[in-house]
Amino acid sequence: MAVSEVQLKEALNSLKDTGVRITPQRHAILEYLINSMSHPTADDIYKALEGKFPNMSVATVYNNLRVFREVGLVKELTYGDSSARFDFVTTNHYHVICQSCGKIVDFDYPALDEVEHFAAQVTGFKVNEHRMEIYGQCPDCSKKEAH
Repeated sequence: MAVSEVQLKEALNSLKDTGVRITPQRHAILEYLINSMSHPTADDIYKALEGKFPNMSVATVYNNLRVFREVGLVKELTYGDSSARFDFVTTNHYHVICQSCGKIVDFDYPALDEVEHFAAQVTGFKVNEHRMEIYGQCPDCSKKEAH
């Protein structure tokens, strides 16, 4: 079984465990999120699935994303004033964001987990989480600019 299939099965089981009914739309939205590396907006998801679900609205996509967020399967990423993007949560990771095209790429850097411990020691806070974004220009945009 491919990793994405395992993730989908686990995600569907998480929904069932919390009493959330698995509709074909929910299944398709989750599957799209798991397979998407682009951190799609709700509109991106809607456009990708509207052919398969002609009666589905953007509101349906938003409502399902909210359910997934509440269950802890999805993170809503808000950067500046652009549309919220959605990320299927598997592990703690960070994002590099292109300031030209908005592309978001994941990267992992486990050493940063020590930052939470250090922040707690220095401030006395009970730290729950942290997030980091790095901004720059993706290789595609850099190539375009060079020409």
